[in-house]
Amino acid sequence: MASSNQLKRTSPEAEGIPSSAILDFINAVEQHTHPLDALHGFMLLRHGNVVAEGWWEPYGPRTPHWLYSLSKSFTSSAIGLAVAEGMLTVNDPVLKFFPDAAPENPSDNLKAMQVRHLLSMNTGHQEDTTSKVFWGEDDNWARAFLSLPVENEPGTWFVYNTAATYMLSAIITKLTGQPLLDYLTPRLFEPLGIENPAWDVDPMGINLGGTGLHITTEDIAHFGQMYLQKGMWNGQRILAEAWIDEATRAISDNSNREAGPDWIQGYGYQFWRCRHNCYRGDGAFGQY
Repeated sequence: MASSNQLKRTSPEAEGIPSSAILDFINAVEQHTHPLDALHGFMLLRHGNVVAEGWWEPYGPRTPHWLYSLSKSFTSSAIGLAVAEGMLTVNDPVLKFFPDAAPENPSDNLKAMQVRHLLSMNTGHQEDTTSKVFWGEDDNWARAFLSLPVENEPGTWFVYNTAATYMLSAIITKLTGQPLLDYLTPRLFEPLGIENPAWDVDPMGINLGGTGLHITTEDIAHFGQMYLQKGMWNGQRILAEAWIDEATRAISDNSNREAGPDWIQGYGYQFWRCRHNCYRGDGAFGQY
């Protein structure tokens, strides 16, 4: 029996899309993709309906996928929910949440770092801190993050930094006493019909935030469609429309990067801006 949360299926032609165009796309991807980046699953929605879907062995509709950095967009949503609940604001200083992990004499730049800088990858670090935090010697990753030099004024220098997203997860845990996964379950996952999500944790049991979420292809589609519907799902308000508008606009200027055109259009709150006035959540190996 289909779940009430399952997306409706229809034909491509019913939504104004030629089936031949979808097949041409799939064939083109298969012909020009490195074997390591081969398709695992594909789902195309139009007007909220699934018009095409498929999986490549050994993957299937119920196979959870490690989303890598697409996880970040879910973490951003958690912050949006916490803001709506009055737990914090994006202008709160990061040090406020970690009095026991802060360095003895924090720099002015570290003291100026706010939640919004974590969200928009504008922490002020000159380089990505992730390897030093995730694979360093300190099992307290928040303390490891806060111990690193902040060379630039926060808000002035874009650096893609998965450890910054981890700090958002750690903030949620500080505020709620729950892992990020548990906080999101009744607020996001259950309303969207996302069953049995899993999220990798650090040595202290804090969800990684910037990576490590495992859900299915259709679960991702539910999340994306909810954003397209400005936070609504089955008549229920999940996220504030104002938060979605803010999270998906270009907040950080990332044109300082040597990258393709869809990587330099700006960065929001854990969402990439693209050409053609689009935005995306993006995980390694082509997960959108």
